[in-house]
Amino acid sequence: MSQQVLQHLAELESQLQQAKLWQAEPVEAQALASTQPFCCDTLRFEQWLQFVFIPKIQQMIQAGQSLPTNIAIAPMAEVAFADYPQQQALFSKLNEIDTVISAGGEKSC
Repeated sequence: MSQQVLQHLAELESQLQQAKLWQAEPVEAQALASTQPFCCDTLRFEQWLQFVFIPKIQQMIQAGQSLPTNIAIAPMAEVAFADYPQQQALFSKLNEIDTVISAGGEKSC
C-alpha cells in the first residue's frame, strides 16, 4: 500500500504544480502550528496539502507507521478548489487518496 500511496501523493504534487497551486517558498512555522482542521485559520487548503498533508503521510510511510484508516479530504477539496479550472482533476486525485488510504490499500484506483 505504501508505494501506491506515495505514487498518488507524487501525482497530487504534480497536479498542484500544473494548477499553479504549488508554492516555491515555505510557509512560516507559526502557520503550521494551527490547531484548526486543515490549518484553515493560517493556510489556504493547497498550502495545507503541500506543507502538512503530503509531508506527514510521507513521513508516516517512511517511519513504518500505520496510516489513518478513515480520511475524507476530497470533500474539502471540492469546496476549496471550486473556482479552479483543474478542480475536477484535483478532486479526483484526492478522492483516490482517500479511498486507497481508508481501504488500507486493498482497492486499486
